[in-house]
Amino acid sequence: MSRTDAAARRLYAWEDAEVAPRDLSLVPFAQLQALVDHVWAAEGLRFPPRIRPLPRGARATLARASRLAIEAPAELPSWILLHEIAHAMTSTAEGGNAGHGPRFVGLYLHLLARHARLPREALAASLAAAGIAFEAGARPVFLDP
Repeated sequence: MSRTDAAARRLYAWEDAEVAPRDLSLVPFAQLQALVDHVWAAEGLRFPPRIRPLPRGARATLARASRLAIEAPAELPSWILLHEIAHAMTSTAEGGNAGHGPRFVGLYLHLLARHARLPREALAASLAAAGIAFEAGARPVFLDP
C-alpha cells in the first residue's frame, strides 16, 4: 500500500480509524499464501496470486498487489492482506486495475465482512460518512458479466 494519491489517503485514514482497531491479527509470511489461497477459493476463483517478499528498498509501501502477485513483508495484518487481495481481484494480468475506486472498495468491504468477520453495516456506514464511494455487489474485474 502506497500513501500517495488522494483516494488512497482517504481510504487509508478510514482503515486506520475503522478497520485496524477491529483486527489486530498479524500473519507471518510463511502463512500468507495459504490465506490467499483460502480466500481466493472461498470466492469461487481459481489461480490465486502468488506471495512474494516485498523488495527491501520498499520504504513507503506496506505491501502491494497485482493480479498475479502480492508482495509482502515478514508479517502482515490480515486486514492489509485482504486489502491487497481486493487489489488482485480488481486487477488484470495485463496490468489494468481499479485503483482505490468504488469497485475496489466494494470488494474490500465484502472481504472484510466475510473473511475477517467485521460488521458490514457499520463499515458501510462509516465509508459513507467518510465520503468514500463503494460498489455494492462488486465482482472481480476478470470475471465475465
